[in-house]
Amino acid sequence: MIGLARLDNDLAGWLDRTLVVPGVLPPERFEEAFVAIVTSGAPDPDDAWLAFYRNTLDALRGDPEPGGTNAELKPVHERAADLAVGSVLELGTCFGFLALRLAEAGHEVIATDLVPGTVGLLDRMAPRLGLAVDTLVADARAVPLPDGSVDTVLAVHLLEHLPAEEGKAVVAEALRLARRRVVVAVPFEEVPNETWGHVTTFDEAALDELGAATGLPYEISLHHGGWLVIDR
Repeated sequence: MIGLARLDNDLAGWLDRTLVVPGVLPPERFEEAFVAIVTSGAPDPDDAWLAFYRNTLDALRGDPEPGGTNAELKPVHERAADLAVGSVLELGTCFGFLALRLAEAGHEVIATDLVPGTVGLLDRMAPRLGLAVDTLVADARAVPLPDGSVDTVLAVHLLEHLPAEEGKAVVAEALRLARRRVVVAVPFEEVPNETWGHVTTFDEAALDELGAATGLPYEISLHHGGWLVIDR
């Protein structure tokens, strides 16, 4: 059993470095091992998850351990928060750390993901953290919401998990849902990271092609990976 004080998202990077990369843990067993370790932290699994959320959010607000997963996420989340305007829909929210940060900053937030388990977890944890986030189980390529539902749609570290054509469909859906802005962020990798479920790599040229295909004004920038911002 791991102590509650040690439960945070850096556990993911530790598992990858110490077990997956050396070949001890197959990538397809990563998620199972991660969940087992977190939920071992308390008799009630939700108490363990709450500690995991609180510790991770504290790290993302403060000074994360150098080289850890939180240290990688923090500048990405800060950039996304700077780019978000008005109400926000996040596609592929996973645990929902970014959605919670935006809610804490005063945005109205809808967080969506394809996986019911993570959406349900976020739905349970947000009230216990004192934050309001609406959640929705949805495929990012076909979200059951009306056109122009929100001001900003975020797809932060989502498209690398999808084949290229599906990524284009996500951008098209984001543009349908956004009144003002779509923000896409991706890591730049030479080889997709199998542990994290990546299947597509990106560079500046790929992002430029994605933006040009929309026919709308867009900007490409580099900040701990690549960013595509499309303004309607």
